Amino acid sequence: MPNYDYRCQKCGKFTVQQSIKDKALDTCTTCGSPVHRVIGKNVGVLYKCSGFYCTDSKGTSCGEAASS
Repeated sequence: MPNYDYRCQKCGKFTVQQSIKDKALDTCTTCGSPVHRVIGKNVGVLYKCSGFYCTDSKGTSCGEAASS
């Protein structure tokens, strides 16, 4: 199950493990104050090599081509 970050107006930030089907929380589980779900920042993936296919899956001929 995914973790969701919430920001409480009194307590601050906290994380809750919820099912995707569950509704977002409206109140803090600790103090009962209103909360807002914090949208996470997307993390981009940058491949700086010749590729995982050549290095992980294929035979040696691809590895030789990747190193040149």
